[in-house]
Amino acid sequence: MTTNSLNELQGKEQRKIMDMVDRLRRTGLSSVLRLPQLVVCGDQSSGKSSVLEAITEIPFPRKENLCTRFATEIILRRNKSSSISTKITPDRNRPPFEQEKLGEFSRTIEDFAELPELIEEATIMMGLGDGAEGSARAFAKDVLSIEICGPERPQLTVVDLPGLIHSSSKMQSKEDVQLIHSLVEEYISNERTIILAVVSAKNDAANQIILEKAEKVDPNGSRTLGIITKPDFLRPGSANEQTWIDLALNRDRYFELGWHLLKNRADGELDQSFEARNRSESDFFSKEPYSELDRGIVGICTLREKLSRLLGNHLKKEIPALRKELVDRLAEVTNALRKLGPKRTTPAEQRQFLMNISMNLYKIISAAVRGHYDDPFFGRINTKAAVDAKENVRRLRAAIQHANLRFADDMQNRAHKFWILSENEATPPDEATPPDEATPPAELLSELDSGTNGSPYSSGGDEEMPVQPEILTRARAVRWVKKIQQRSRGTELPGNFNPMLISQLFWEQSERWKKMALAHVDKVNRICEQFIDQVLVYVASADVRCRIRDLIVEPALSDSLDASFQELTKVIEDKDRTPMTYNHYYTSTIQRLRDDKYSDLASKSQKELDMDKFSAEDALDSQSAFYKDERKYFVDVVTKQVIERHLINGLPSRIMSPEQVSTMDDDQLGRISCEQPQITKQRENLEDRKKMLEEGQNVFRHALGSFY
Repeated sequence: MTTNSLNELQGKEQRKIMDMVDRLRRTGLSSVLRLPQLVVCGDQSSGKSSVLEAITEIPFPRKENLCTRFATEIILRRNKSSSISTKITPDRNRPPFEQEKLGEFSRTIEDFAELPELIEEATIMMGLGDGAEGSARAFAKDVLSIEICGPERPQLTVVDLPGLIHSSSKMQSKEDVQLIHSLVEEYISNERTIILAVVSAKNDAANQIILEKAEKVDPNGSRTLGIITKPDFLRPGSANEQTWIDLALNRDRYFELGWHLLKNRADGELDQSFEARNRSESDFFSKEPYSELDRGIVGICTLREKLSRLLGNHLKKEIPALRKELVDRLAEVTNALRKLGPKRTTPAEQRQFLMNISMNLYKIISAAVRGHYDDPFFGRINTKAAVDAKENVRRLRAAIQHANLRFADDMQNRAHKFWILSENEATPPDEATPPDEATPPAELLSELDSGTNGSPYSSGGDEEMPVQPEILTRARAVRWVKKIQQRSRGTELPGNFNPMLISQLFWEQSERWKKMALAHVDKVNRICEQFIDQVLVYVASADVRCRIRDLIVEPALSDSLDASFQELTKVIEDKDRTPMTYNHYYTSTIQRLRDDKYSDLASKSQKELDMDKFSAEDALDSQSAFYKDERKYFVDVVTKQVIERHLINGLPSRIMSPEQVSTMDDDQLGRISCEQPQITKQRENLEDRKKMLEEGQNVFRHALGSFY
């Protein structure tokens, strides 16, 4: 069980490199990284297995179709003791239970004579039939690994692929043909693979599929070595023989690595030893026309030397790229695990997991409420978008302040039913026109009509609110007051008015307040919802943030909104009671208006004073003064007592605060933070992959110092 001639493939430095690649392969990295390897491939019956046998000097079974119905990975490994073992690497597209079953296959033998039986057992495990018509499928994408250890074995891995089939038949279906083609393409497309493209001189080279496939994936021929088999079947001196010699001389199909001629054992020589096989080959190539060829392109011995150089140079060249790929893959896997967050299978892990999220939530929300935007979460300001647009809503306090200022502006310019002009005015003063950044009338109307999400508080009445107040001259306003005055008389003396008249005037003038306040509360609530959604995206994975939103955020925000609506209802009820104020602004304004009116009366010559008009004007002035005073108070109450108290100030402690997490029972913890089965499986796969990559890093760390 020794293969001394294979030492030709091994130099001291090269063995170190191959030892390292072998250790990388043993960590399982071949499923993650594209490791350098030799791949023997060719059309069916091209002599691939004989080439592999000649290179490795391992007597493979001769039973037809036994070793070429799936990829066979030959792993030669130097070890103090000799052994032969096999395992199956399942096709990753198989169902999980089949992968598990095949992955359990592991056999060890003591002698090569047992190899046929072992391979046949593996074939049955893969579910392959005997190739007869109507039997089970003939080919598989599983990989049979045969590991051969011994004290004189070199470190070498060679892969033998099933032969390419030209067309389907009774024995081989169309699906079999496609499977083999895709399998070969998958292996040879690996840029770290040296392609040993085997072609048989018994068939026209132009008709052998492997050459086309090799040229497609390796157009420069930089990693393809053409191997010509069965030259002994050519008629000596024929044009066909010269055609194959021209191919071997790289004159026809050019490969940068060139071509090589081998003469394998004929049908009557199958029982020959490897030494006899090599002598027979040497005798064949010592005769014309082959004796005239460069000895470097004929025979198995020179092929081994050539492969030694190619493999050594190839491995050394690929080490930097291989190491970079390993580092990049490790970074990708580490990042993927980071996105999944820490493990959370036990209640303790789940509590710690949620505690970390809650602390981040609390920190960011508290900073946003205070208007401190130094955390990376807040990002850059988008000056092209509105202050309260989605792009800027992360800066919560700025968005709330902007909304409150717009509300105050709308209350000043649009909240009254009538805009009453003074006697000297023809139009409302300029300050009544909303500033550029205020909501355009149509936009405001749409926002008020549709922005409350179907809330019972969304409408202030059946009549649609006008965009702008109706403009009344002083005279028309007085007539409006007189009409109401006439319909609300009590036992007051002429020239006086019923105290309830001020209430009636104010209630009609302020009838829009409720709808505008409700719309503002709803708008601020939507800003909070958008803000919290963005914070959750920042601090939690998709599955967890959905549960946090459903189980904690939405109930908390809904409770806050209900509380704010209840508070606003009380404020509206207070507004709709009998007018009452202790603000000196009201009395000062009334006094000033009366002084102006009396002064105006004194300067005019009047024959008779209209007492009803006089009292109507007095009531109108009283209402106007009270309206202005109450409007300012209302804006302050809505923004402070409703918005701040119920929607903003308690926000950090309502959205899953650390205190809330610390008091959760195990059931609550599990419902919020438990991993979905597919996430658990994904985590296990990532952790396994990370472990392999870290082991690969250690291999590089310990080995690279000896190369340079």
